[in-house]
Amino acid sequence: MTDEKIDALGDYASSDLYDERERAALAYADAMTTTPVDVSDEVFARVREHFDDDAIVELTEIIAWENASARFNRALRVPSQGLWKRR
Repeated sequence: MTDEKIDALGDYASSDLYDERERAALAYADAMTTTPVDVSDEVFARVREHFDDDAIVELTEIIAWENASARFNRALRVPSQGLWKRR
């Protein structure tokens, strides 16, 4: 992924750098990350347009895992391990 695309992540819904499949996945991730979780029928329908059942299960698991990890680490004050650095 390019730095430009990473920088545009906050505007993925309108950025030309993201295609419809990516926008659907990111909207799903946003919906799964809110508290309380609120994946609307519209968001889920968009995901179903671009992913089959197996891919939706995998996408859901990855998003849920990342959310759980972030909440676990934040609650325990676990600092970033610095594993990702922009090139």
